[in-house]
Amino acid sequence: MKNWIYPVNCLLILFLAVGTMEADAGWPRVVPSRDGTPVSYQVFGRGEPTLVFVHGWSCDGRYWREQVPYFSRNHRVVVIDLAGHGHSGLGRSKYTMQRYGEDVRAVVETVGSRRNILIGHSMGGSVIAEAARLMPERVIGLIGVDTFQNLEYPLTREALKKMTAPLEKDFPAGSRKFAEKMIRPGIDWDLKEWILSDMSAAPPKVALSSLNCLMSEYITGKAAKKFKGIKIPVVAVNADMWPTDIEANRRHMDFFETITLKDTDHFLMLNRPGEFNRALDRAIGIVLKNAKPAPVPSPPPIT
Repeated sequence: MKNWIYPVNCLLILFLAVGTMEADAGWPRVVPSRDGTPVSYQVFGRGEPTLVFVHGWSCDGRYWREQVPYFSRNHRVVVIDLAGHGHSGLGRSKYTMQRYGEDVRAVVETVGSRRNILIGHSMGGSVIAEAARLMPERVIGLIGVDTFQNLEYPLTREALKKMTAPLEKDFPAGSRKFAEKMIRPGIDWDLKEWILSDMSAAPPKVALSSLNCLMSEYITGKAAKKFKGIKIPVVAVNADMWPTDIEANRRHMDFFETITLKDTDHFLMLNRPGEFNRALDRAIGIVLKNAKPAPVPSPPPIT
């Protein structure tokens, strides 16, 4: 009898160990946003400040897959699927940047970190700015990824209608062409095809609502106005496909710096992950150097 107890015990220990590893691997969790929409997120690693990653338009948390192993070695990493994306709920009638900001707040408050750096790709840049406005006591800095090129970008209603018309006519084909303009020639074919196929499979209602709400902020001036009152450092890690107007941004931000990666494109975190991760590490260092120090806890009362 003893001959078979030992291997069975070993298998049991191995099973428990694998279960623990899987639990630490960041199984998705769900929290309701302010309007009740379920928001999916994952948590990896330990260490402060917490890094909260927010994806861009018609993307989801998988677009940060090259960053999670690197940054979770020294930080708690939180990866969010905004409402209407990934594994999150689809129940909204309108997908605004402010409501996405509420999604981020719901996750951050649930995770419980008091010192967070919010990292947003593309549309995620506008989202993290909204989130910072909603919870200034929890956010010490913002890092945009190929976003914040120009908060004063001039856009008209006519130009926006021209931009969205192909997507309204045939969303899969229109969104594929729309995204392809953001990718440089020469990128790995499999990666390019995955990005284009994935983005063109997004729910059209969500994608069109998000795009219209995002770009309307440039028409109304809200893209710049939302930074009023945000008194934390902002850093952009951008590709060189489009210029970054540093002076225009600094007219609206208390602190703004940029790191530019040459010869890359909108999806630099996927197609140049090593170089991007080092640049993002630098951006985190800039935020920490210029962030307000954490408040010193009051000593207990003398009794």
